[in-house]
Amino acid sequence: MARKRGPFEIWSERRQREGSNVTLIDLYRIAAEARGLAAHELPLAERAALRDRALPVMWPGYQVPAGTERAEDPVEIVAYDPAWPARFQSWRGRLAGALGEAAMRIQHVGSTAVPDLPAKPVIDVLVSVLDLDLEGSYVPAIESLGIQFRSRDDLHRYFRPFSGLPRDVQVHVCVAGTNWERRHLLFRDYLRTDESARDAYLAAKLEAARRWRDDRIAYADAKTEVIVRLMQRAESWAVETGWRARRSLPPPGPGLRSPRPPQTPARVRRGSSAPR
Repeated sequence: MARKRGPFEIWSERRQREGSNVTLIDLYRIAAEARGLAAHELPLAERAALRDRALPVMWPGYQVPAGTERAEDPVEIVAYDPAWPARFQSWRGRLAGALGEAAMRIQHVGSTAVPDLPAKPVIDVLVSVLDLDLEGSYVPAIESLGIQFRSRDDLHRYFRPFSGLPRDVQVHVCVAGTNWERRHLLFRDYLRTDESARDAYLAAKLEAARRWRDDRIAYADAKTEVIVRLMQRAESWAVETGWRARRSLPPPGPGLRSPRPPQTPARVRRGSSAPR
């Protein structure tokens, strides 16, 4: 007699067929519906167990070093704070001093890098390096600043403050010039230039925070559909404006809602292939 498939097996098969469009929340939904619950009504401990099985599938190479746990803070979206750019600059200086030549560049990404966009009050810092596997060249330096190495996957490394410290910053390390780096910079720059995109993203953030306040991974997952749609628009914008990651937009100056996009170079034409 065949063994009955559990929620994770059903989800895994769907993901193999349909790809990354099958999300963590879909796994929660499969498990919850069998009991007449909505996905967000599934007990947190059960969601955590499912999440631990799903993340290595969602993020190939995903690993969590032992002893890096900390209590999860609830997801809270607050009004844009004009002090966020200065907070990033402070962290940038500290990281640059600690990392030296290991850091190819250090940039402000995420919602706190977009003027007028409400966000979680956590500064996202993107550090680009030459070789992600040379963890000894950057992990001790970042941890010396009180930011703990929390996870690795094939494309990036993630750091957050040690347990007991305020969760007001998180650091992402990726390889310079990769698509992982490019997509984060492009999404940031596009949101800086397009008010309708910011509004759409904010609506998704607020709904995700309302439903997934106690689950940060599900909060991020709930925004996937909107991010995919906005990234399609961002790629078109990149072609039209000649945007390149190596000359991504600076943060706007005082009193400006958003910077003007760079002028379209003569060699770039509407409908041409996306920049590499």
